[in-house]
Amino acid sequence: MSGSRSLAEYAADQLAPLGEVTIHRYFGGWALRSRGIQFAMVMDTLYLRVDAAARPSYERAGSTPFSYHAAGREVVVHAYYTVPAEAIDDQAELCALARAALA
Repeated sequence: MSGSRSLAEYAADQLAPLGEVTIHRYFGGWALRSRGIQFAMVMDTLYLRVDAAARPSYERAGSTPFSYHAAGREVVVHAYYTVPAEAIDDQAELCALARAALA
């Protein structure tokens, strides 16, 4: 089992208070969905979907947007940011962030 899959399963377990969280293949990693809505992805790192209103708080927490290289350039996806490190093991905080990502 890959490290990404293990992290996706751990995150899904942490997010159990949200109800059913499912894990699906997503490009080179995994997508997390609740009620059919993708709100997170794991690409060796856990990312949550953020909107323009939430983005500044993620940046203040030191989170960074998802990025990848294609055609010789870096592509930055501001729709997904890393989960603040302290939130990954704090179930209440992670669930609060995920609820915002689902909204």
